[in-house]
Amino acid sequence: MRNWGYHLVLNASRCGALNIRCSKNIKGFSDTLVKRIDMKAYGAPQIVHFGEGNKGGYTLVQLIETSNIMAHFSEEWNAMFLDVFSCKPFEPKEVVEHVQDWFNPIHIESTFLNRGAYATQEKLRTPAEVLR
Repeated sequence: MRNWGYHLVLNASRCGALNIRCSKNIKGFSDTLVKRIDMKAYGAPQIVHFGEGNKGGYTLVQLIETSNIMAHFSEEWNAMFLDVFSCKPFEPKEVVEHVQDWFNPIHIESTFLNRGAYATQEKLRTPAEVLR
């Protein structure tokens, strides 16, 4: 399997309540994260508050030239669920430190994945052919 991309999945619990409820703070986090991990933003981030009950909170979508940064903030749990995916390498430790700086969580757990695809000499098949 050839490595094609890098994917950080991060859960941050007991974040600063005011920090996850402020769209300006979330935008600042996104803008500075893009720079810190040496990516290039593709347009402005989308930051939208929606959902009800334990699902309510802001969601962030920031396209980057090499893929995306996405996060959801749970107001009920004061939690952040972040995904950073890029075909350009980045340092996961920088992302973790950035989350700590901006949201001050009590606990962070993360998983870093190398994404890839099998390289074969076979003819490429369509999804319909694969499912047959």
